[in-house]
Amino acid sequence: MRTFKKIALRLSDHIALIAMSSIVILPFVWMITTSLKPPKLAFAAPYLYPTHFHWQNFVNAWDEAPFSRYYLNSIVVAVLVTLGQVLTSALAAYAFDRYEFPFKKTLWFTLLASMMVPLPLLVIPSFQIIQHLHWADNLAALIIPRCWSAFGILLLRQFIHSIPRDFDDAAKMDGASVLRVIWSVILPLARPAVATLALFAFLFAWNDFLWPLIVLNSPEHFTVPLGIANFSGKYGTRWTLLMAATVSATIPAVVAFLAMQKSLIRGLASGGINE
Repeated sequence: MRTFKKIALRLSDHIALIAMSSIVILPFVWMITTSLKPPKLAFAAPYLYPTHFHWQNFVNAWDEAPFSRYYLNSIVVAVLVTLGQVLTSALAAYAFDRYEFPFKKTLWFTLLASMMVPLPLLVIPSFQIIQHLHWADNLAALIIPRCWSAFGILLLRQFIHSIPRDFDDAAKMDGASVLRVIWSVILPLARPAVATLALFAFLFAWNDFLWPLIVLNSPEHFTVPLGIANFSGKYGTRWTLLMAATVSATIPAVVAFLAMQKSLIRGLASGGINE
């Protein structure tokens, strides 16, 4: 009887998870299906699985808008933002965990409090700073302000805290500098947390729409999300081409997530380490 209850409970859990997953996956299935329709069937009765495979939509989408340029801009921004966040977060996290300095707790709690500020509230002062530095309509406005992350510092600090200081001492006895310790000892041991931070930073930079919309004016500087929005307005929402462009834009994010899925789970689990 107890075994039957366990099976029934597990079955009900799986049914609920499948139902919720279906709700999440349904828009993506519709997007892929629409991207493969012939243009004349764009407004035909909806169906969930592709019955047509009009691959020319992807070619036409790339031909009618400079998506190669958008992709290049997004790749440059996403890669540099990811590297910047990993570097600055690793240095700050190591300093917060391994060193004692004046106002350490005050700075730490101020850093944590900054995570509670909604991003829209920072748009106006951030844009004023960008204008003052003459970075408007430049990729630097997308890269430099995003090269630090309070979440990344918190995540890496929690993981670094679990690494015994004996590793640091052993490396320093062999003549390693602080930077060498971080690069050769701490970061390899904190690889799950680093991979998690890198994935979040990459996805955020790749999918960011509001900030590029505010600071960019020239089409040659557009990123993929901004290019897709411009594509929709410029060509009167040709849905098959728009969905083909959107599918192309999601591929790097999906590939990055699948490649780092295991490290993501391990990295998020490390966030619960006690002080």
